[in-house]
Amino acid sequence: MRKIIDVHTHIYPEAIAKKAVASIAGFYGIDTTYADGTIDSLIGFCRQAEVVKAVVHSVATSPRQVESINSFIAATAKEHALFLPFATLHPMMSEQEIKREYARIKELSMKGIKLHPDCQKFALDGQNAARLFGCLDGELPIMVHTGDPRYQFSNPNKMISVAKNFTHLRFVAAHFGGWSEWDETGGYRGLKNVWFDTSSTLAFVPPQRAREMIESLGEDRFMFGSDYPMWNAPDELRRLAALELPEDVEEKILYGNAARFFNL
Repeated sequence: MRKIIDVHTHIYPEAIAKKAVASIAGFYGIDTTYADGTIDSLIGFCRQAEVVKAVVHSVATSPRQVESINSFIAATAKEHALFLPFATLHPMMSEQEIKREYARIKELSMKGIKLHPDCQKFALDGQNAARLFGCLDGELPIMVHTGDPRYQFSNPNKMISVAKNFTHLRFVAAHFGGWSEWDETGGYRGLKNVWFDTSSTLAFVPPQRAREMIESLGEDRFMFGSDYPMWNAPDELRRLAALELPEDVEEKILYGNAARFFNL
């Protein structure tokens, strides 16, 4: 039996899951009718795909949502050993609020932080984001949605600038480092504090191009991600297999790199 870690999934309380998934579908113009965003649905897909660990998170679109989301994610992870909980923060929080919640995040044994500049409406390289990053000590990694040509919040050049300015922090630049802006990801080369996930990319990028990016940016820095409920692990595994990567490289992406990243 192979082992797989899915480093990019979203979950929501059952009462709001349907509404949250519909909002995501509208934001990206995709069909998510096969998944409802609930915990049970994600667990089902993980079982189908032999996923042994899944990073779960949700994004706060306002500061007032941060504490309740983090409490929900942390509590859910305590109930399900499958899950690795990532917290949320918001750049419009005050420095005091960020530091207080960050301390609570660590007390809750959460494993990282997820930010989504496009949904949270902040410039990744702006002053508010810099204040947030300056409050963090590097103990927990930060996953950042990166890239969207419709906005100027999260394009790869901004993520690259942030990684260079905050070298004490570890980042996961989601979606091959630049969702739909993959031609701008060359600047990541050589940045030792940036990793990548494969989510929301393999359906759009030709296999040869994906292979070139993995080779160029570093096979040791890519981790498998499904971006559930937008996609699901079984389908994303089929897309990854279509790249026809060497067996050892595929194993790194599916399990080895994430196991090392999270010290599993």
